[in-house]
Amino acid sequence: MNPWILIDSAVPADGGPPLRLYRRGAEFSIKVGRIELMSSRVHGSEEALAQLACARLADPARAHVLVGGLGMGYTLAAALRLLGPAAHVTVAERAPAVVAWNRGPLAELAGRPLADPRVAVHEGDVAEALRPSERYDAILLDVDNGPEALSHADNQWLYGAAGLAAARAALRPAGVLAVWSVSPDTGFTRRLRQAGFAVEECPVRARGGRRGARHWIWLATRPA
Repeated sequence: MNPWILIDSAVPADGGPPLRLYRRGAEFSIKVGRIELMSSRVHGSEEALAQLACARLADPARAHVLVGGLGMGYTLAAALRLLGPAAHVTVAERAPAVVAWNRGPLAELAGRPLADPRVAVHEGDVAEALRPSERYDAILLDVDNGPEALSHADNQWLYGAAGLAAARAALRPAGVLAVWSVSPDTGFTRRLRQAGFAVEECPVRARGGRRGARHWIWLATRPA
């Protein structure tokens, strides 16, 4: 069996645990400690996050979409395939190393989505990109492992009452907040409804297709 080879590592500016990029043959993995945050082997649910959200856009040809968490670029690439030439996508990624890896060793995995002229990168916390009100038609959040926020405690703000209120305010009327998670969370569903969203829960296959483990996606719509 081919061993995993450490390609690069980076210590976050806030002093959190380092991110490590590994490669084994054609496969890549990004880990924090022993926790695998993302893998090139499993990205069907990341693509489903974009597909489900974009399917609910009133005007995908001109939509403005925020993607919170770049990962390996699969969510971004899936969104770009469904959006029109006049659309605009802002990607918020707090780890500069992840952006650099997506322009380097990971670039070909999802077809170099960062090179698309419709894309703007915000290197910083996605919370900063939520501040303008009624700016986005859709917000796609794939931060940490979902509402549990395993790798970075600051991410818990996104999934609490304050973060959900900020996301609702940043959406245009009838806009969609789509949230990815490794597992269901009834408490998070309740918080979404308390924040004023109409909520749909969507289990999806982690690898795509009809078999294998499931991940979870919430589609939360701001009333028109």
